[in-house]
Amino acid sequence: MAYKSLLTVVTDPGTVNAPLTQMIALAEARDAHAEALCLGVDRTQTGYYYAGANAMVLQETLARAQKEAGETLEVVKDRLSKSGVRWSAEDGVAQIADLGRHVAHRARFSDLVILGRPYGKDRGAEAEPIVEAALFEGHAPVLIVPDKGEPVTNPKTVMVAWNESVEAMAAIRKSLPFLTAADLVRIVVIDPPQHGPERSDPGGMLSQLLARHGVNCEIDVLSKTMTRVSDILNRHATDTESDMIVMGAYGHSRFREAILGGATRNMLEQAKVPVLMAH
Repeated sequence: MAYKSLLTVVTDPGTVNAPLTQMIALAEARDAHAEALCLGVDRTQTGYYYAGANAMVLQETLARAQKEAGETLEVVKDRLSKSGVRWSAEDGVAQIADLGRHVAHRARFSDLVILGRPYGKDRGAEAEPIVEAALFEGHAPVLIVPDKGEPVTNPKTVMVAWNESVEAMAAIRKSLPFLTAADLVRIVVIDPPQHGPERSDPGGMLSQLLARHGVNCEIDVLSKTMTRVSDILNRHATDTESDMIVMGAYGHSRFREAILGGATRNMLEQAKVPVLMAH
C-alpha cells in the first residue's frame, strides 16, 4: 500500500494552515494527489426552528454557508496552486447533521485523511463530526496534525501504542508506509495482561510481523505510573523524541463518546507530533 490519494476537509480559512502544510509536504514526498474538500456548514438545527421560520431566514443561513465555503476554497486554491503538487479542490454546503455523509464518501476513496485538531480555539462544532465520519464511516486512516510544528513526511522514529486490540492492529496496518520507511519503530505496551497469548512476550508477535516487512522494532514495556494512559504515551513520545504516534481509535461506535470524550482526547490535546489513528 502507498499513500497516493490524500484528502483534507476544511471549513474555516483560519484553520487550514496545519493540515494543508502537512498534505502538501506528504504529496510532494510520496508523489501523491492532494485533494481538499471545502465545506460551508449550516450550523443551525433546523428541526428546532423550521416550523416558525420563513424562507428569508433559511436562505440567509444557506447564503452564509456558501460564502464561507467560497472563501475557504479561495484560500486553499491559492496555497495548492503554488505548491507544485497534483491537486484538486472544490467547495460545497452541508448541514451539520448531514456532514458525516459527505465526509465519509470522500474518505472511502482516500488512502489517508489529514485533519487538524478537532477542538481548541476557533474550532467549530463541525470539527468533531468530520473526524468521526472519516474514521468510523469512511473507514480511512486519519492523521491528526498539531497546529504548530514541521510537517512529517518520513518520520525517523514512530511510536506505536499496542494493546492487542483490533483497532490498534488496523492503525498499524494502515500506517505501514510510514513504519517501513522509519529508522526505528517503538512498540509501546503499558501494563501487559498477566493472562493471554502475549503474556510472556508482550509485543513479540507484532514485532515479528513488522520485521518481516523490514521494519526495525524495539519493544518498550511500561508500567502504568500515571492515571491516564494518554499521559504515559505522550510523555514517552517526548522522551524518545518520536516523530509520529500510531494508535487505534478504540472504544465504542461514537467518536465523541469513545475518543474525544475520553482518554484519547487528552492524547490528541497533548501530543506535539502527528497522531495516526484508524478504526
